[in-house]
Amino acid sequence: MRIDFGEPKPLDSLEGLRLHDPASYVEECRHDVWLALRRQRPVGVDEMPDGTRYWSFAGYADCDKIVKDTATYSSEEGTILASVGVGDSAGGQTITLMDPPDHGALRRPLMRTMRQSVVRRRADAVREKVLALIDPLLHGGEHDVARLMRLLPMVAAGDILGIPEKYWETIAFNTTASIAPEDPEYAVGRNVGDTLRRVHHQLFACFTDAIETRRRDPGDDVVSALLGLEIDGRPLEDRRVMLNCYSVALGANSTTPHVACHTLLALAQRPDIWRTVVENPSVIPALVEEGARWTSPTHHLIRRVTTDVELSGAQMAKGDWVCAWVASANRDEQVFDGPYDFDLGRSPNPHLGFGAGAHYCIGAPASRFALSVIFEALALRRVRFEVTGEIRHLYSNWINGITSMPMRFTPGAVTA
Repeated sequence: MRIDFGEPKPLDSLEGLRLHDPASYVEECRHDVWLALRRQRPVGVDEMPDGTRYWSFAGYADCDKIVKDTATYSSEEGTILASVGVGDSAGGQTITLMDPPDHGALRRPLMRTMRQSVVRRRADAVREKVLALIDPLLHGGEHDVARLMRLLPMVAAGDILGIPEKYWETIAFNTTASIAPEDPEYAVGRNVGDTLRRVHHQLFACFTDAIETRRRDPGDDVVSALLGLEIDGRPLEDRRVMLNCYSVALGANSTTPHVACHTLLALAQRPDIWRTVVENPSVIPALVEEGARWTSPTHHLIRRVTTDVELSGAQMAKGDWVCAWVASANRDEQVFDGPYDFDLGRSPNPHLGFGAGAHYCIGAPASRFALSVIFEALALRRVRFEVTGEIRHLYSNWINGITSMPMRFTPGAVTA
């Protein structure tokens, strides 16, 4: 989705709104829609194409409540709009599709492999890999940054996940294809169903081999942690280990590369901000946080109500579907001053770009570190960058992705 600077003009009417339509996120900036929702209809009911209704919440306070209150708003039947009305076949099986307290039995051992201390311990090795990935940018010339950044999550966390490097490219491509099978960049089959069959076959072949490798030679990684985990006194079946590998890899590959691309694009559009970073690299942690808020890599998160409940005047019944528009929440004027500005001085910055509560992204430390390495390296070499061609956006109502972004990089070109 295109992201514009400055407050948008809100829609005059919300009649016929099609929030579920992925095509509307390809070329337009949808912050006009979310601004209109927050002002005119912060709580409402929308419909999927099959007529299934769901509640839409556009304000920060409500979205934050929905995401954090796992007892009332369950993740077990699906977390994206595609699940509304049909559920998710992996419900109750993976870390993203489970609720506490069962969710904690999976999350705790995985957190031990991906927490901040682990990222610090692996920092030198990860930095070396990230720098090798972006080496073409540091040496200048024209490059498609979106295609290059596609590999960033695996470079940052592939070893932590326990996935052999030979599979990183395959997993990076196919996880995105699995959630955007209609996008021209990822449509590898004759139709959507064929694309999904092909990409899932390749993904699970990779995960199967990773499981067998780690079973023979366990390490300090996610796959090994899953293989060593027992729930109710029984080890996880290989199928469930594979589903959780897929879940964690999908989370990484659907967020980090797009935060990198959208942040680079914002800096290219506002070179004064980038000049500030070059002159004062100590602001890079703030840059990464503001980049995550600015991008809002997930447009929405879906939950299902577990009991009759009232929220902001909405009387919801057990079983109702609920959509928290986190991209809207991250522009809420009640929480963020100047929400349509890219502000390096924003503090506090309680964005929901990495989620919140029990489902806060376990890969956030690795993502922050990898993003920081990129901007530190570009700033150190005073690299100027500018867009040189058409930017193409991901065909998805869930992920705010960029599939192609040609840019020219010129080392030593940022002057004081």
